[in-house]
Amino acid sequence: MKRSDGEYTVSGWRARRLSLLYYAMEQVKQLQEKEAEGIAGRGVLSLQVFYRNQTAEYFLACQWGGLMLPALKDQSGSHGSPISGTLHGIFFSCNTEFNTGLPPHDSPYGRWRVTIPAGYLFNENTHLYFADFYCMYSAYHYVVLVLAPRGSQGDAFCSARLPLLDPQNNPFLTRGEQGTYWHAQDLLLEIIYTEPVPMGMGQLSEIKGHQLMSLSTADAKKDPSCKLMGLDCNITLNLLTLMAQNHECACSYVCAQLRL
Repeated sequence: MKRSDGEYTVSGWRARRLSLLYYAMEQVKQLQEKEAEGIAGRGVLSLQVFYRNQTAEYFLACQWGGLMLPALKDQSGSHGSPISGTLHGIFFSCNTEFNTGLPPHDSPYGRWRVTIPAGYLFNENTHLYFADFYCMYSAYHYVVLVLAPRGSQGDAFCSARLPLLDPQNNPFLTRGEQGTYWHAQDLLLEIIYTEPVPMGMGQLSEIKGHQLMSLSTADAKKDPSCKLMGLDCNITLNLLTLMAQNHECACSYVCAQLRL
């Protein structure tokens, strides 16, 4: 329904129909398989920490409360991703430099970085889920993974929507014996942890490199020309159905989802 200010409200039955815009479990599995094919044969690199970059103000607030708190996932990545705008979590990175085994000196997200031992977030008490993959007009692909403590609210949410990965046998992120952890090479991993994380579990320091804002994926549009991305046709068919059933409401929602 169109309001006087030009925006639209969505009634209950229409909201249920708009849920068609999110990828179903089977479609997320197709994304997982496509990316696994794309990186087949590439090497892995070791890691010891997950890290999060933010502003000094952000970490001051976290230190005051003692916790980093989950926030609502933004709209970056595939517009059909079932976690965008629905899952609460804390964003971490885990990629390391191939020549040092350490996190890179630069970051798009802020000059201050907290590092958390990998075993605190990724252990036998957490489930690992595949959530999304996309590219941003570059040679690299981004893969979004979710770490959710077993039995948590985030775990319940993901188990109904995302493929569960074997933590010791998958092409993206694995853990082995005696505290060894590995991530895929030539692939940028975005890790979402669904529960609060105590600041006392990590170490906070200022990065030595630059804050590369142009590389940020916050609300980033994916590259529609990527040849590995082949699921948008399914979403488009659902959007066309919506438009046929309710032209004004659907058109407004379509523009928002596709970022036209």
